[in-house]
Amino acid sequence: MIAIVVVDEKMGIGKNGQLLAHISGDLKYFKEKTIGKTIVFGRETLETFPGKKPLPGRKSIVLTTDKEYRTSCEVCCSIEQFLEETSDIPGDELFVAGGASIYEQLLPYCDKILLTRIYKEFEADRFFPELDSSVWEEIWSSELFEEDGTEYRFFEYKRVR
Repeated sequence: MIAIVVVDEKMGIGKNGQLLAHISGDLKYFKEKTIGKTIVFGRETLETFPGKKPLPGRKSIVLTTDKEYRTSCEVCCSIEQFLEETSDIPGDELFVAGGASIYEQLLPYCDKILLTRIYKEFEADRFFPELDSSVWEEIWSSELFEEDGTEYRFFEYKRVR
C-alpha cells in the first residue's frame, strides 16, 4: 500500500476540512500516480471532493465507522474489513489518500509514501504522522518547483522495517 499526501513544513495537511493549498502541479502528480488505481480515504475527505463524489478514473473506497453511510463508493467500516476487501489488490495499486485519521490507521500497512512537501507553514488543524527515520527512508526527491510564489518538492519514502 502507498500513502500519498501533501504536507506543509509542520506536516500539516488540512484545515476545516480543506487542503492547505491548491497547487496544480501537485494535483497533476496525484492524478498521474492514482489514475486507474484504487484509493481509500475517510468520509470527511470524500465530502471535500467536488459534489462529494469519488474522483473519476479510480476505484474509490471510503473507510468510515458509520455503518449507515451511503455513497457511490465502496464502504468499509473497519480496518479489518478494508484489508480483507483489498487483499487481492497489489500494493502498488492501492493508495491511501487521507485524512489524518486514515493515514494514522493505515500507515503501518504502507510500504511506500509519496509525499509532496510545501516549503511554507500554514495554519493547520490536521496533520500527517511524523516520519520515523528508523522506519522510513527517503529514496527519491524531485527538483524544486514553484507555483504562485509557493515552493514545493516531491519525495518518495520506502519502509525499511
